[in-house]
Amino acid sequence: MEMKKIGVIGAGMMGSEIALAFAMGGYEVSLKDETLALATKGKENMSKSLERFIKKGKLAEGDKNKILERIKPIDNYEAIRDAIFIIEAVFENFTVKQNVFSTLDNICRDDCIFATNTSSISITKLATSVKRERLGRFLGVHFFSPASVMKLVEVIPSLDTDGEIVTSVMDLLRSIGKEPIQVKDVVGFAVNRIFHAMLIEACRLLEEEVATPEDIDKACKLGLGHPMGPYELMDVLNNKLNLEVQEILFDSYGERFRPRPNLKQRVNANHLGRVTGRGWYNYNK
Repeated sequence: MEMKKIGVIGAGMMGSEIALAFAMGGYEVSLKDETLALATKGKENMSKSLERFIKKGKLAEGDKNKILERIKPIDNYEAIRDAIFIIEAVFENFTVKQNVFSTLDNICRDDCIFATNTSSISITKLATSVKRERLGRFLGVHFFSPASVMKLVEVIPSLDTDGEIVTSVMDLLRSIGKEPIQVKDVVGFAVNRIFHAMLIEACRLLEEEVATPEDIDKACKLGLGHPMGPYELMDVLNNKLNLEVQEILFDSYGERFRPRPNLKQRVNANHLGRVTGRGWYNYNK
């Protein structure tokens, strides 16, 4: 299947990065948010991401505008009725996502594939947002932040997703330089279960005064080869989101994913990370 026109719903950090990844892969992308101003702001953030690629020598200066020209900010669903692949990256709430897919289902062409970038909600449950005829064309496509840089993408079929659709989407992802893996539809999928188990243990180490956040980050970078330490990464991702995901994992799997009190304390103090200037580290200094 030729999927040249891509729709991305949600122009926040993740949605913008997903749109950028497809645009860098040569696809025309419509980026939708509630207002044109929000969608345009998402595109402006992509310009900053491309500047970083240029500074690192991974992109020619002349290619920046070509990539940005492929991205069209929009504020209505009608503008993507003819898209062949649409991925949702809105607020991590079942009702919000359900409303998005229900609206798309009534507007989009019958052969359009719907994907969700959810990191924690059941794909099979989200698939109930669409008509029975589209169930085979609904699946999870979970990018990692920043999506324009990170190679891995988890592809999660629902109970009713057609195998041919899974293959088509994995081929689409490879065409933009990603490495997709197929994962069973379980809470947290694969990576988040590993990742949050590590974050929870890092929080325990701090509670037990085994080491400081700085030294724990250094240990993971120099001892395990991670590009960022757990505390640096939590501050980038937003500690409120980290807590929400761990609460979902705890509800599903029990004690091994119980969020640590020191993470809850940070969230209660609004020390959410870089977004608020304070997290595990102080960025206001």
